[in-house]
Amino acid sequence: MPSISPTLAAAMADAASAVVEALEHILPKSDFPEQKLFDAMRYGALGGGKRLRPFLVLSSAQIFGVNPDCALRAAAAVECVHCYSLVHDDLPAMDNADLRRGKPTVHKKYDEATAVLAGDALLTIAFEILSDPRTHEDPQVRCRLVTALAKASGVHGMVGGQMLDLIAETTQLDIGAITRLQRMKTGELIAFSAEAGAILGKTSQQQHNALRAYAHDLGLAFQIIDDLLDAEGTEAETGKSVGRDAKAGKATFVTVLGASRARNQAKLLSEQAIQHLSVFDGRAKHLEDVARFVVDRKS
Repeated sequence: MPSISPTLAAAMADAASAVVEALEHILPKSDFPEQKLFDAMRYGALGGGKRLRPFLVLSSAQIFGVNPDCALRAAAAVECVHCYSLVHDDLPAMDNADLRRGKPTVHKKYDEATAVLAGDALLTIAFEILSDPRTHEDPQVRCRLVTALAKASGVHGMVGGQMLDLIAETTQLDIGAITRLQRMKTGELIAFSAEAGAILGKTSQQQHNALRAYAHDLGLAFQIIDDLLDAEGTEAETGKSVGRDAKAGKATFVTVLGASRARNQAKLLSEQAIQHLSVFDGRAKHLEDVARFVVDRKS
């Protein structure tokens, strides 16, 4: 990992291991005739990755003393939604990518129809996880989690942002439109991930707002670095196909601002994100470290 403190690296590694273990138990496996679907789901969800969104869930939950088992289930649900989005984004009808996390994409490993169904199944199982009493004893908390994740991943969040991303291939967008696109496509799910701990912990609106503001700045910084990696990185470094934005003629933070200004903007957003956490009086150290990490990463 690049420029990451040993403490954060260890915490992220521990969180990733815990989430993978949880998903191993949650995701279906059997010798039923539909086993191919189960295999594709597991391939798409268990095959590596930073597990950043689950880490945000677990870190925010820790601030409020949430039961670790409850937080872990919420983290697993978020990762299912994120992995579904990657499976679908990689399809020929979307980004047409051959490589994800250093391995063949799900539609390359299996086939397009199975990849579509695997993504659908990962999305729906996320809500099955959140609505289960094991995620939280209070049904109102479970309903809030389901509603918030649905908004973050749906037409006003990730899915709507993906539609704008497709439009960006044929329509020139200005910096305001690109910011809105990325806030929806990437930022809303990251915002939910940071807020989930506050929902589980039944905290004040002020603390919700602080985490949401933090996550929105973090999400934009993350996406700017993603754009830079697509423009300047290699497949060996990133573990996925690069140069896709330029090939599609898509406007990004990098094409509009230039690489140097884009990188400076990401650093500014990272600093702003950290400032939003001052309300927690030093109890959000992992979240502060993540904001620094996202602008230095190479994958």
